[in-house]
Amino acid sequence: MELPDSYRAACLIGPEQLEIRRLALPRPGPGELTLRVDVATTCGTDLKVFKQGGHPRMLQVPTPFGHECAGTVAAVGDEVEAWRPGDAVVVLNSASCGSCRYCANGRENLCRDLLYLNGTFAEYLPVPARFVTRSTYRKPPELSSEHACLTEPLACVLHGIETCSLSEPRDVVVLGGGPIGQLLLGVLSAAGHRVVLADPLAARREIASQMGAVATIEPPEAATPAAILPLAEDSLGFDLAIDATGSVAGWELATQCIQPGGEVLFFGGCPAGTRISLDTARIHYDEIVFRGSYHHRPATASRALDLLARQGLAVDLLLSREMPLEQTEEALRSMRRRESLKVVIRPAG
Repeated sequence: MELPDSYRAACLIGPEQLEIRRLALPRPGPGELTLRVDVATTCGTDLKVFKQGGHPRMLQVPTPFGHECAGTVAAVGDEVEAWRPGDAVVVLNSASCGSCRYCANGRENLCRDLLYLNGTFAEYLPVPARFVTRSTYRKPPELSSEHACLTEPLACVLHGIETCSLSEPRDVVVLGGGPIGQLLLGVLSAAGHRVVLADPLAARREIASQMGAVATIEPPEAATPAAILPLAEDSLGFDLAIDATGSVAGWELATQCIQPGGEVLFFGGCPAGTRISLDTARIHYDEIVFRGSYHHRPATASRALDLLARQGLAVDLLLSREMPLEQTEEALRSMRRRESLKVVIRPAG
């Protein structure tokens, strides 16, 4: 397909400021490709960066914005052998170096030279060479583009879950019913675990019930373990507590909901520099395990794509509405107002 000379993109220019700009579209160089974005989806990370007006690791404004998409290869540069124009693909938002000790040990998410890619809220996406070789995946023909966009967040969820001790069915509480919390719930429930979800919004609790939660709860404004522990099978608490709120209050509550020998997965990222309080006696005498979880790995990306293709999760429940490129800012604001979980953006209208 013939490339235009320019394309439209939603660009982040400052805190809570997006602007649709027309940008020059470069021809792909050696090892590169150009993707026609068929569908993009909004994400909680997008909302966080939108409110902040930037991110120290992932982007610097002004810049094309967005990081979840599925599309069609529009053009390839010299030395690209795996892809041809017309191929339907998913391009993920980071690419590890493949040669450092973290990559060698299968911990590519901790690569010290991890590169990030933004700009999916656009008609086209120039894809650098490292992303072509390490972060581009063929979209299965039976998988819709809308569902394929969820490869990245689901890959993050699978990575987090795989860090936990879940060789047998466990009693789990998930704090937070946003898109990530719902995906965590869906994957764990499908694997046979008993999952309770806590979220203040009735609409999210209803979705959680459809995603497989055995129970849901509206946590009080000053959430305490006393409100959540009665939903555990054991009066001492849950085997695993997962925070998907990304708040200090959520992290601290998660540490108080587990029984002796239990685990806490800190999935939602809190602002840099924040601190939580821990009961050191519980950590020591009850042998509590705390785990952090960041991003995804190529292995979990492949598994996420396969799981989506097998339609093993009710992910349609997470796609609240569709909007054209021109309404990308409103899509993010609808998430901020908690009217939407995720919004499908169609750059072509």
